[in-house]
Amino acid sequence: MKENTYDLVIFDVDGTLLDTTQGVLSAVKYTIESMGLPGLEEEQMKEFIGPPIQDSFARAYGLQGPVLQELATVFRDRYSQVDLLKAVPYDGIDCVLEEIRKRGMESAIATYKREDYAITLLKHFGFDQYTSVMYGADHENKRKKKDIIRMCMDALGVTDPKRVVMVGDTIHDALGAQALGMDFIGVTYGFGFRRGEEVSSVQAVGWAHQAEDIKIYL
Repeated sequence: MKENTYDLVIFDVDGTLLDTTQGVLSAVKYTIESMGLPGLEEEQMKEFIGPPIQDSFARAYGLQGPVLQELATVFRDRYSQVDLLKAVPYDGIDCVLEEIRKRGMESAIATYKREDYAITLLKHFGFDQYTSVMYGADHENKRKKKDIIRMCMDALGVTDPKRVVMVGDTIHDALGAQALGMDFIGVTYGFGFRRGEEVSSVQAVGWAHQAEDIKIYL
């Protein structure tokens, strides 16, 4: 049997494990209307999927300060109570996680989605059968992606970043992996890496155009 390249594979959620488009866009639209902000086109709202919600509102409206936390609270209340489970697992992602388990590797989940919401969502779709290590953002948005990835490593007692790979669809995932000195597998079927210039600017050991392509690099 071919030797495993890694001991631990860490996955992002939005755009990597789950297509969360419907739920996130619904909550973004509700927040915009509730707070009396100018409307956005759907393509602009799709850019809210993945990054910290405060960062997305800051970028879209040029806002800063306490209002960003207020917007995040409105968004998260709506998302958690109404829109959270409006998601679809990507075709083949269960096969990838099953392959990782069969080959004796560990898997974990590191997301910018708020941690309690992420765990509820991941358990609903059965991802907890593959790993119990699921970490996400805190409410104040203090954790950075590298912090969340590091929490996964610490929870599993993995100390060598060269034996770990991060799998994700955004620059946040790539930079988090880079900051810790680990490999990165980019996925293009999600939300972030859709434009050629983004792909060419990121250091990755490979690119997955569909979920099962991830297995090629393990």
